[in-house]
Amino acid sequence: MKAAHTLRLVLGDQLHPGHSWFAQVDAQVVYVLMEVRQETDYVLHHAQKILAIFAAMRDFARYLRAGGHRVRYVALDDPSNRQSIPGNLAALAAHYAAQCIEWQQPDEWRLDAQLQTWGAAQPLKWAVVNSEHFLTERGELAALMGQRKQWLMEHFYRHMRRRCKLLLDADGAPEGGKWNFDHDNRKRWPGTPPEPADWRPRHDHSDLWRMVQRAGVQSFGDPQAAALRWPLNRSEALACLDAFIDTALPHFGDYEDALAAQAPRLFHSLLSFALNVKMLQPLEVVQRAEAAWRAGQAPLAAVEGFVRQIVGWREYVRGIYWAHMPGYASHNALAQHTSLPRWFWSGDTHMRCLHLAITQSLQTAHAHHIQRLMVIGNFALLAGLEPQALHRWYLGIYIDAFEWVELPNTLGMSQRADGGVIATKPYVSSAAYLQRMGDYCQGCAYDPKQKTGARACPFNALYWDFFERHAPMLQGNPRLALVYRQLKKMPDVEREALRTQAGHLRERLDTL
Repeated sequence: MKAAHTLRLVLGDQLHPGHSWFAQVDAQVVYVLMEVRQETDYVLHHAQKILAIFAAMRDFARYLRAGGHRVRYVALDDPSNRQSIPGNLAALAAHYAAQCIEWQQPDEWRLDAQLQTWGAAQPLKWAVVNSEHFLTERGELAALMGQRKQWLMEHFYRHMRRRCKLLLDADGAPEGGKWNFDHDNRKRWPGTPPEPADWRPRHDHSDLWRMVQRAGVQSFGDPQAAALRWPLNRSEALACLDAFIDTALPHFGDYEDALAAQAPRLFHSLLSFALNVKMLQPLEVVQRAEAAWRAGQAPLAAVEGFVRQIVGWREYVRGIYWAHMPGYASHNALAQHTSLPRWFWSGDTHMRCLHLAITQSLQTAHAHHIQRLMVIGNFALLAGLEPQALHRWYLGIYIDAFEWVELPNTLGMSQRADGGVIATKPYVSSAAYLQRMGDYCQGCAYDPKQKTGARACPFNALYWDFFERHAPMLQGNPRLALVYRQLKKMPDVEREALRTQAGHLRERLDTL
């Protein structure tokens, strides 16, 4: 064993080969990567998420070694593995007689707090550096918003567009004369143009998956170990970016909200995993999209919608997370406490929209934002499901879900558990919206046009009952004035029928 002055911890979502740490080779520095039960077990994870992160970490370790860096990789089944990050760091510090331990800022509050607490108790030196990934600092959103009552994303988004000089004309005004082209991006997909072929690489990690299973790690979902379809290094991620720009971006905007049973990927980028583990950098991704528009290869509405997702929403929810943690995770403003139905773990429900969205999630560890927000999240909010239970499910099932991005999206945007910190109104709908946006209602056991009765779509009665149950908190919201006017105009007998129907539905969620 050769001693080392410094150990540098690289977490599984910090696979950024361009980080300044790696600019120079130093024989006195050892980079530490570790597979630990602490991280596999804090929620129940999708098998592909565990497998892809471990495989990408192993690939990154090989990359660092090939560059001449010293690397200590602690595999899950290593007999010396303490199965916790602090436990392994302490053991390795003693092993290498290290005088200093460094780590990049973790993106999750629990890891940040754990490492800060552990470091403060150590006799050796320790230091925290920036991950050099995000376009904003942790506290920047809070500083920008100041004492504003509502931290509107649109205000932040325009600030970021100007700051990053994205989609601006020579005078600094938004290209096309508008900041937001959302109105143009809500079309139902007619079946053409066809969904592009899946451009992602295919990996066989059966051996790695068998090791994970032997270690006793619990998971759910299809591991697809022999055909894992996620990029595992920067080179593969860049190839995926190229393919998206060339084949899908031109149609992304038109159909970004569409629901299509036979085309689950449609024209979405599927780059969020590569971005969230830092194989790709946000600015390079949106600059590629902007360049495609300027070259006439993609329409402005599509590119603006894509840019907004990354420099707007992604940075915004991270700012919300760091401004409100740790208390944010416990918010339940609407006091909803119902357990998740059993079919969240199987997809076995007669509601075709939920069957399709959940089954896809279990098979691929991915669903696009409308499936997450307006199918699964919509139902959860209407049915009164506990937001913390839903948060744990979202955090576990999706390949791109890390708490800094998933928690505000789930508790805030989807479930309004934060009382309206993010969303100006609840994101709920009856069956009419789902039917309008795609073919999910076709062949369903329930009729989207019926509100009551055995064949009535559950979304309908649950929708009206939701607003009636939560009227004390919601009816003063000006964005909901139309909803409450409609409720008020309903005959008492109709309201009572909807109330009764919703009550029966909530009593038998497992069998819907």
